Amino acid sequence: MEELSTRDQEIAEKIFLIRGIKVMLDKDLAQMYGTMPKRLRQQVKRNLDRFPQHFMFQLSDKEVDSMVSQNAIPSRQSLGGSLPYAFSEHGILMLANVIKSQQAIAMSIKIIEVFVKFREMLISQKDLLLKFEQLEKLVVQHDEDITAIFQALKQLIQQKNEPREPIGFKFKK
Repeated sequence: MEELSTRDQEIAEKIFLIRGIKVMLDKDLAQMYGTMPKRLRQQVKRNLDRFPQHFMFQLSDKEVDSMVSQNAIPSRQSLGGSLPYAFSEHGILMLANVIKSQQAIAMSIKIIEVFVKFREMLISQKDLLLKFEQLEKLVVQHDEDITAIFQALKQLIQQKNEPREPIGFKFKK
């Protein structure tokens, strides 16, 4: 699996998990696409039919406050005085088509590549998790076997040492 380059890492740091979806904020995308956030929002509003709910949504006050408190964004003022839009992977690609600049198209391709790398890392982590679960089951099974052996040994040790009848041929008297 390929490591993230420095540029990829910069992009990855601007990807947030909001409402269970990996998204990027409009202000970050505007910067990467070489346009003003206000212009980006205008283009989105002019093309709202291209952005269904799973492509883009506007953050609530509570979500913005949460991001500020977690230091994901420095302050509410850094958002430009309005509630930001969050774009999913599909929304990012659609946004590049709406902005229609070469920089936006090139950058959206780079961003999508980072999303793909994230998915690849997640898949490899799931594979590792599966292997750990299999190992855990094996260890648990061995623990149960070892416990059974110790219980059998304890029973043998605790048996009374009563004299037993000798084994072998017996002569009648």
